[in-house]
Amino acid sequence: MAIVVWELAKIVRVRRQLLEWYGINRRELPWRQSSDPYAIWVSEIMLQQTRVAVVIDRYQAFLLRFPSLLSLAAAPEQDVLAMWSGLGYYRRARMLHKAAQYVAARHDGRLPTSADKLQLLPGIGAYTAAAIASIAQGQRVAVVDGNVERVLCRMAGWDSGGRAGGAALKRKIAGLAQQLVSPDRPGDFNQAMMELGATVCLPRNPRCLECPVSKDCKTQGEHKTAPRAPMLSQEIAYALSVRMGRRAGTTNRPTSREVLLEQRPESASVMPGLWELPLLREPAVPDSELRMTVRHAIMQVNYYVRVRTVFEDDVKAMTITAGKRRWVPLRKTAAMALTGLARKVLTRAHLLQIAPLDAIAPRSGEDLV
Repeated sequence: MAIVVWELAKIVRVRRQLLEWYGINRRELPWRQSSDPYAIWVSEIMLQQTRVAVVIDRYQAFLLRFPSLLSLAAAPEQDVLAMWSGLGYYRRARMLHKAAQYVAARHDGRLPTSADKLQLLPGIGAYTAAAIASIAQGQRVAVVDGNVERVLCRMAGWDSGGRAGGAALKRKIAGLAQQLVSPDRPGDFNQAMMELGATVCLPRNPRCLECPVSKDCKTQGEHKTAPRAPMLSQEIAYALSVRMGRRAGTTNRPTSREVLLEQRPESASVMPGLWELPLLREPAVPDSELRMTVRHAIMQVNYYVRVRTVFEDDVKAMTITAGKRRWVPLRKTAAMALTGLARKVLTRAHLLQIAPLDAIAPRSGEDLV
């Protein structure tokens, strides 16, 4: 497929109409109030495969705990994972932390200013690099995410379904995106394109009557797209074991309640180092013993989860030990790097005690038990 070149008049018209629309209709999101490359980087990593509504509160809490790149670089990984708990895709947090340490050690704590150099950092690909460079540094480079791909395919009249096209279609989309980027306001233009795809040019039932560039769109509606991979289903069961804690050095003075958690081994392929509930040996839980059921999606798998109450004396016989276990005071669970599922179960059981934002993650050396 040859690179498509639009006529200059059309490019100028689309830029103007899109930027005018964005100025009036853009959502007021916290990361749009900042020009700090670090803050923009954090928001872009969080927004990958995570809904905006979920990110808003976590973004603000994350920056309160780690207000600068250097503070993030100096933090223990468990603190970073604790702040990421509930966002999913924890590799993002690990790579963000690793890249911050790299920048602190090799760039005096300052992020590179160009997209090409940003891509040399751990965990930063072409999309994230372009977003940081255009929004924070004003570099004229196109940001192409799924929303932008959809907008451009519809405007140009390109199908994105089936196997035809592939890499060639990606190159056409990237070429067209780069042509369109405003040389004067690249950051605003990129955000306008993403905003249009997120709020108007929707995957299903696009709101074409509200689109500022509909007259230059060849499709004006849905277009052929590749079918989504079917979700898989899996049943699984966990133990919820809570006891009254004992004060150190005593045998009969109960303290606050404690919950049994298990840390996934570092060798685990998914979510290494995170804390979860103990896995039951038998996934079938009698209705009379059922504490709750939860549906939890991770990537392409829908987990149908059964949770039962297990007394302390029965834990060893009824659960599978796969990592280090610890009885944790309930007041400290919110500060731990919990899996999203563990956080969901503890919240629904009214056991998760949310800490103030300025104390949500423990400082280095603080004991969790």
